[in-house]
Amino acid sequence: MKRGHSYYDDEWLQFINSKQIPADSGGRPSSTDHRESEALDAYSTIVVEAVEKVEPAVVQVEVGRDLGGRNHQRNEMQGTASGVLFTPDGFLVTNSHVVRGTRTIAVTLSDGRSFSGQLVGDDPHTDLAVVRLQEANLPMAGFGDSAQLRPGQLVVAIGNPLGFQTTVTSGIVSALGRSLRTLSGRLIENIIQTDAALNPGNSGGPLVNSRGEVIGINTAVIMPAQGICFAIPSNTVKWVVARLIRDGHVVRGFLGLQGQDRPIPRYLIRSHKLTINSGVFVVAVEPQSPAELAGLERGDIIIGLGDISVTGVDRLHRLLGEDVIGRDVPLTVLRDEQKVVFTVKPAAESR
Repeated sequence: MKRGHSYYDDEWLQFINSKQIPADSGGRPSSTDHRESEALDAYSTIVVEAVEKVEPAVVQVEVGRDLGGRNHQRNEMQGTASGVLFTPDGFLVTNSHVVRGTRTIAVTLSDGRSFSGQLVGDDPHTDLAVVRLQEANLPMAGFGDSAQLRPGQLVVAIGNPLGFQTTVTSGIVSALGRSLRTLSGRLIENIIQTDAALNPGNSGGPLVNSRGEVIGINTAVIMPAQGICFAIPSNTVKWVVARLIRDGHVVRGFLGLQGQDRPIPRYLIRSHKLTINSGVFVVAVEPQSPAELAGLERGDIIIGLGDISVTGVDRLHRLLGEDVIGRDVPLTVLRDEQKVVFTVKPAAESR
């Protein structure tokens, strides 16, 4: 036996080598390693192809807001966000909170070209806006069907977080059907929750599926949380941008009342055989409004519009769409323990 060497040293080396080198009978890497490598390569290929398809249409949006000033000196606050072109003649979608109230809008494409943007219209209730560039033959991205999304599905976010242009992150659809309250106080329905990393500056950028289709517009991040981000579904986006291009705003129904969610007493639920346990308590009615003309009074509890139950203010907002404006619609309320049906004609909500 050599000095400093023992039989046990050889055994130990053989043991370590056998644990460090997973191999088949020929000493080659195992088939499991090959499968993992192929899966990772396939994942990378999917992400790369999706990015290459959409990236040219992703833009950086720089805005300037006038803060006023003294002695004719103008103070301006600058900000940057993201957007995505969806037509070749220069229409792009971004967030309402990005461009609303701005004095200037500058748009930079991924190839470095810059253009001045004009606000076509915005909808704070869905946090969406359309901006127009006076340019033709621009790259564009197509919208997918957000109704086909499933939890766990691969998604890719592209945008300009913290001013870093054309940044790509990937993740999955964490959940569907979320609700998100906008700055206007209304709820956006069917929000997509994702863990694709988003940061300030990603607002207005696209959330893309594996086929390179825009299935959402990124809108919000819960700052203290990690991996909880939200996007407006593409089916909502398509509906809103069509109306913004046509009218410059989204038309919604208006009743002219102030209301708050209120539980319905159990004895009224039993006596009227109601299937809901809450409604909208009328706090005040505006003069000459559709609500007053229909006969509503303070203290009424709204429990139905048309043939659909109303359980709260958010539900009532959802039912007051463009399709009910100017139509006679049954409005069911509880008044003095009685169920009464009025006929209301919603007006168009003023902008």
